[in-house]
Amino acid sequence: MKPNKMILSLVFVIAIAAAIPALAQGDTFSDPIVEYTFQLPEPMWKMNVKPSATSPNVEYVYGDRADGHFEIRKLSVPRDSIMTDIISAEEKRLQFRQGFVAGREESFAGKFRGTVFNFEYVAGGRPMVGRFYFLKTNDTTIYMLRFTGPKDGLRVIRSQTDSIARTFAVK
Repeated sequence: MKPNKMILSLVFVIAIAAAIPALAQGDTFSDPIVEYTFQLPEPMWKMNVKPSATSPNVEYVYGDRADGHFEIRKLSVPRDSIMTDIISAEEKRLQFRQGFVAGREESFAGKFRGTVFNFEYVAGGRPMVGRFYFLKTNDTTIYMLRFTGPKDGLRVIRSQTDSIARTFAVK
């Protein structure tokens, strides 16, 4: 190959390599009805519940609901509430799921600090997991980002769930 063609080929390969990450980026969620935004790391995340005047809840699926489900809930809590008590109350609601096994809690930091609660359960005979992010945005508000999906599938996209939680911001 001639030197000019080699340089041209190298430039082309570098340009393609630089464009791939830009094409792989997802979208930013923002809606005038809700007071938060977040980044979706890839276009596989599809909205299946849009916020409305009667319900501010947002829900996404990763390809198909069976592959991964994500929803956001806003919790109003007393000013002096302790995060472990809030997580314990959620765990009590979850314990009635078939095969429920509580997992460990992890500290989490993104735009907001919080705690991640992990658990396992069975749905339709399939092993499932949940990864709930409890993000404290002020003294009386906690946003719960609830991710659920097949045990192996949710582990594969864990970097994406962490990314969504890290980019979660209040307008």
